[in-house]
Amino acid sequence: MNHSNTATLKEAAVSDQDSIRKWMNWVGVALLVYLLLIAVSMIGSGFKAATGDSAKELFAFANNPFTGLVIGTVATALIQSSSTVTSIIVGLVAGGMPVGIAVPMIMGANVGTSVTNTLVSLGHVRNGEEFRRAFAAATIHDFFNVLSVVIFLPLEIMFHPLQKLAGWAAGFLVGGDSMSMKGLDFIKPITKPVVGGVESGLASFLPEKIAAIGLIVIGIVLIFLVVTFIGKLLKSLMVGRAKAILHSAVGRGPISGIGIGAIITILVQSSSTTTSLIVPLAGNGLFTLRQVYPFTLGANIGTCVTAMLAATAVSGANSVFALQIAFVHLIYNVLGVIVIYGIPFLRKLPLFAASTLADAAVRNKFVAIGYIVGVFFLLPGLLIFVSHQFGI
Repeated sequence: MNHSNTATLKEAAVSDQDSIRKWMNWVGVALLVYLLLIAVSMIGSGFKAATGDSAKELFAFANNPFTGLVIGTVATALIQSSSTVTSIIVGLVAGGMPVGIAVPMIMGANVGTSVTNTLVSLGHVRNGEEFRRAFAAATIHDFFNVLSVVIFLPLEIMFHPLQKLAGWAAGFLVGGDSMSMKGLDFIKPITKPVVGGVESGLASFLPEKIAAIGLIVIGIVLIFLVVTFIGKLLKSLMVGRAKAILHSAVGRGPISGIGIGAIITILVQSSSTTTSLIVPLAGNGLFTLRQVYPFTLGANIGTCVTAMLAATAVSGANSVFALQIAFVHLIYNVLGVIVIYGIPFLRKLPLFAASTLADAAVRNKFVAIGYIVGVFFLLPGLLIFVSHQFGI
């Protein structure tokens, strides 16, 4: 009896320790979100101090939409986090970068983030059938995002629908023509002391412009670290539950798949994490390509929360533009799902392309490597060359 009681007490103690550990992890998540807000504020403040009223001239090198697209694609492919890149873009817009330049960057970030789960699929390369399923499940995300760019970038260049819709939404939230977010600005009071302290500290021993650049660099590094650590914490808290949800919900239908993809991505703040999570499950035959497809679309939508959250850290004259570019990200991804997945002919194109490429990659593994290098690095370089040659 005593032995049984001792065992019960030990089990209770272990359970209490697990509960405390989980609560501490959630506290850590809250602190990291706070640091994310501080980091974005640092970037915005740094660019304002460094450029003054000449932000447009500073970013003149990116006044070409194709260059902006390439910047977003390559930066995300290298950093392996669209959340990081879109948060940085919000910070740049807050510092004065024109929204029109930032829109193609957002599109590029969508394409660049696809490389992560494509690389994950290479883990199945030794088993032909598993690799075929995994590579198709990964690249359907790629083809959907590329098709979205092909459809929406020309429209945006000619008519600016995303910029206009996002501007309307941002203006509506901040009160029409008002350029102030005071009504929504509950973040500034808790971030300003830290940002101001760091800015003053740098300015005390560095020239003004160098201090401003230092603030930008600190902000970017901090965003990178925060996104990395918050992903690890949230994965430790949610991955087990996420897998159970995936098994019970993804196979129910496209609406359920899109919804669960969005929810899990919001929880882990990374579309790369959620899409990379499902690729091995598809490779092992637990989900078909048609079941994975809507899940990846939900991940595209869910990842927009990071930019929306980052935009709440911005105040002042450019605050509405930071909110506008965050809305561009959301509207772009939602419209992509509605247009491409909603029209049967367009819906089938990523399925066909992913299946065809996967079959070719199984026959020749170098096809997979060539595809990754070509789409995420060589093609962006070609776009830059063409845009400069023809002055597009």
